Amino acid sequence: MATRPKETRMFAAAFAMDPARFPDVYGPEARARVLARAEPVEDPGAPGGVWSPERLAATPDALRDVEVLFTGWGGPVLDAAALQRMPRLALVLYAAGSVRRIATAEFWAAGIPIATAAHANAVPVAEFTVAQIVYALKDGWRNVLAARAARAPVRVGRAPGAYGATVGVLSLGETGRLVCERLRAYDLRVVAHDPYAAPPPGVRAVGLEELFATADVVSVHTPLVPETRGLVGRRLLASMKPGATLVNTARGAVLDEPALLDVLAERPDLFAVLDVTDPEPPLPGSPLFSLPNAVVTPHLAGSQALERRRLGDLVVGEFERWTLGEPLRHALERHAYERMA
Repeated sequence: MATRPKETRMFAAAFAMDPARFPDVYGPEARARVLARAEPVEDPGAPGGVWSPERLAATPDALRDVEVLFTGWGGPVLDAAALQRMPRLALVLYAAGSVRRIATAEFWAAGIPIATAAHANAVPVAEFTVAQIVYALKDGWRNVLAARAARAPVRVGRAPGAYGATVGVLSLGETGRLVCERLRAYDLRVVAHDPYAAPPPGVRAVGLEELFATADVVSVHTPLVPETRGLVGRRLLASMKPGATLVNTARGAVLDEPALLDVLAERPDLFAVLDVTDPEPPLPGSPLFSLPNAVVTPHLAGSQALERRRLGDLVVGEFERWTLGEPLRHALERHAYERMA
């Protein structure tokens, strides 16, 4: 077990989240790093001492002395009542992506810093997306589905390949930027559209219409907020170039799904790779499972199994920096929160 650094004191800390997910996120090494700098306030009746929201509700004074809250999926909502029960709270570390569910107006008013593992959660999504982009440029899924239908090897059309093709990235949040960075390893042209962010080096900013009309693969990374619901509708989908592929690893409702189904039926040259749908999962009998130019994966892109340890490791690193008086690298500001899904 790691030893306590001489330059820090011990802080009162607690883990509070869905107990079933806790071991996946905060592995033994991460927990040992926390215990080197913190005295845990544990739930004596729970494996690992992690507090569930239900146990916290039943034990309202349990976290009265807590200064640092380690949380994640299924963590407590930080409303006025919760903050009153944690009067010494000085730091929240959220080992997941969006904090929309837990951060309230009262929390932001309290001025307590919060760090999120959104960057770490974006890594596997970006890796999955790049794999799908390269596969799409080879018409991989289209050939697999055609061969399965024919029960024989089939070569469908002439794929553009991964040299000189154009990839369009819609939105440049954590995942979109990581996708752009990873595509630098390929001989591709990358264009992007985001009204709030400048593109990274080597990526050309374009309008929404140009992105859909010129890309061989369009990859969607737009957060789902009221303004983006149904953003990708019939007009944009129908404008896609012949043989193009749409990849969506963001949220299903960013697409107008009925319009997508219509366009895919009308344009068999197009293809859709959907890791998210609206609703999710798709309704039984959805045409998405029978169309020859669509494939649905069951929300695989996000952190799975050991990949979740990356989230816990990130926020523990933030805790270590905080104890040394160093600035947080993944602190979330309210203006960024307001654009978060």
